[in-house]
Amino acid sequence: MKRKKGLLYTVAIGLAALTACQSGSNTPCEKENSCESRTDSAVVVDAIMARRSIRKYKETPVRRDQMDVIIQCGINAPSGMNKQPWAVRVVDNQDFLNGLTELWLGSQSKEAATKTRTEPGFRNMFRNAPTVVFIAAPTDGSGNLDCGLLGENMMLAAQSMGIGSCCLGGPIRFLKTAEASEYVSKLQLPDGYELLYAIGMGYPDEAPAAKPRDAEKAFYVN
Repeated sequence: MKRKKGLLYTVAIGLAALTACQSGSNTPCEKENSCESRTDSAVVVDAIMARRSIRKYKETPVRRDQMDVIIQCGINAPSGMNKQPWAVRVVDNQDFLNGLTELWLGSQSKEAATKTRTEPGFRNMFRNAPTVVFIAAPTDGSGNLDCGLLGENMMLAAQSMGIGSCCLGGPIRFLKTAEASEYVSKLQLPDGYELLYAIGMGYPDEAPAAKPRDAEKAFYVN
């Protein structure tokens, strides 16, 4: 990007988009001759409009240098009184994800577990993502909104870099059970915090079409 912005979030988004374009990823940047021909606002808007929930990934975890940019974009989300009430943990250790998945499968009925194991491409309980971001918030709920903003920043940054993502609430229900306590303890969450949701991330192995949006749910009030 030729123009420099003062905010780290804008810089990170621009850097992420430039990195994705240079790496040959399938991103909106490829529609133009170069990322430098795009304005910052166009890159951000393209990332928002192109984002999809991805549920099929290549096996390779997201590179950590890319995750570093995504994390920076996340923690630069707005938060009330700048309290930054989140705890973010990134797991790309496949033994961790696979071990947790085995516990989860063991908590299901034999029929349900067998059905899950035989699903095409099944690898883990996080929609088969090779990298999982766990996001925790204070147990009193005071940081839930801010943590939602953090997650959206991360998913849009990932999209701009050609990295797929899927916001996951279902796995958290199991992570709050006694069976999963060993794995949750490894996340080293601060006292008074609990897991709120997770985001599966990885290099996409699918390109789903956009689902319809109801534009009538948003309108101007005179």
